[in-house]
Amino acid sequence: MEYKTLGNTGLLVSRLCLGTMTMGPGTGIYEHIGNVGQANADQLVKDSFDAGINFFDTADVYSAGESERILGQAFKNLNIARKDVVLATKVYSRTGPGRNDVGASRKHIMDGIEASLKNLQTDHIDLYQIHANDILTPTEEMLRSLDDLVRSGKVRYIGCSNWQAWKLAKALGISSSKNLARFDSLQAYYSIAGRDLERDIVPLLEEEKIGLMVWSPLAGGLLSGKFSRENQNPENSRRSGFDFPVVDKERAWDILDIIAPIAKAHGCSAARVALAWLLSKQVVTAIVIGAKKQQQLQDNLSAMDLKLSQEEIKLLDQVSTLPPEYPGWMIDTQGADRLGEVNLWEGR
Repeated sequence: MEYKTLGNTGLLVSRLCLGTMTMGPGTGIYEHIGNVGQANADQLVKDSFDAGINFFDTADVYSAGESERILGQAFKNLNIARKDVVLATKVYSRTGPGRNDVGASRKHIMDGIEASLKNLQTDHIDLYQIHANDILTPTEEMLRSLDDLVRSGKVRYIGCSNWQAWKLAKALGISSSKNLARFDSLQAYYSIAGRDLERDIVPLLEEEKIGLMVWSPLAGGLLSGKFSRENQNPENSRRSGFDFPVVDKERAWDILDIIAPIAKAHGCSAARVALAWLLSKQVVTAIVIGAKKQQQLQDNLSAMDLKLSQEEIKLLDQVSTLPPEYPGWMIDTQGADRLGEVNLWEGR
């Protein structure tokens, strides 16, 4: 296993993070995602921990809190010391029928942290994340609430998920000007089949030294190896019943056409190649992997051992590259004559 610091912090997290959306009874939208019970969850957590994973991610909304409860109990059942894991959870999504049982208001955040601490059987959360962009709650209210949790010791680090670049930049500015806790990470969708993040968000993360946790690195199973141009709707696949996240399927088939021979050359799955491509990107701190079965988990874990050649990465980059979009193409055009000055300037 390899480890990286979470953004601009001293916290070391494993490059693979076990996601626990599959843990729980599998009701509602989670019917197509997983129904992993306690015994199976214990084994998945054990296998992950034994492989060097110290990073575990959940959310209060997964199976109405059951994911948190199962994960917390798994640590107890396996006698895994709290200090040996980095525990991440999220708040925002609806957790009840009330008007204020959703969002990033101070009330919902404060209610949410208490419920998550109870579910997880712990006295602190290592990484507490705002799960979505709340269009109603002022950003400063949200940040002050998170800052209070950090100062109280109930939360160690804070992050957000599924935010726009401008909103994250605004939050960083408020934190700096008001001396409030600063977001250390962003959890976002990123895969070789969905590289939209690279337009604005990746440059922001690199500039501000924000960690990136990747969710759905296999594009909802599209890159798992079950799908291909010839088999676009395989049986017993999650995507067949829950077509998410949004993907340009025609581009995906082209990408899978390139992945297939690379996977064959390495004697591995398409999924492993897709994960290895992500791990080659410097901006990626950790990839959140989810599993229902041990075999699936072991295959994902093996991505750490797959080192793609520069030529293979180049082929994958080329087939998956984003189409030109304004103002990106104009910035590249107007900035072309400055590229030759970079080395000269940096050498001074």
